[in-house]
Amino acid sequence: MKSLIMMMALMMCFTMSFGQIAKEKQLSNAEIFSAKSGTLIEKQFIDIGKAKSVEVKVLKLKDLNDGTGFSALRLEYEVASSYSSDIKIASLDKDEIDGLIKSIKNLQTNVFTTIKDIYTEVTFKSKTGFECGAFFDVGKGVWKAYMQLEKYDSKSSVWLSIEELNEFLILVEQAQLKM
Repeated sequence: MKSLIMMMALMMCFTMSFGQIAKEKQLSNAEIFSAKSGTLIEKQFIDIGKAKSVEVKVLKLKDLNDGTGFSALRLEYEVASSYSSDIKIASLDKDEIDGLIKSIKNLQTNVFTTIKDIYTEVTFKSKTGFECGAFFDVGKGVWKAYMQLEKYDSKSSVWLSIEELNEFLILVEQAQLKM
């Protein structure tokens, strides 16, 4: 009996620790570069524009000691509550931008032109947990676009019309040119 209780306790500990590991945020290469210790890092935030309530920026990082640098797409979304506000941030490395652009264009040309008879989701995910995609609302017969800046945080979700998604795409393309 004691061994059964011990085994159940161990399984609960394993499950809880695995759940914690799964929820840890994976960092982008830009975030890792930015967190380097023992050096002097310059950060430049270049404003590109705003789609719906999401600010699109280019983050340029430079190690002033050795001259190396890094660029990333930075998305900021302010969430206001009754007592305070919080800024949700997503960071996508330069090498992920092509995939995001291609995915949004694919949504526009191949996905939004279809009608589904069952609930369907289509998503782009970055390594840090940023999501951009759409789902088909069978009851209304329409696609609904969204982006979620932070994984596991429903308050970082932004619902977009098809036009707003197009505005976002234009800003991402402009940001890519400034990286």
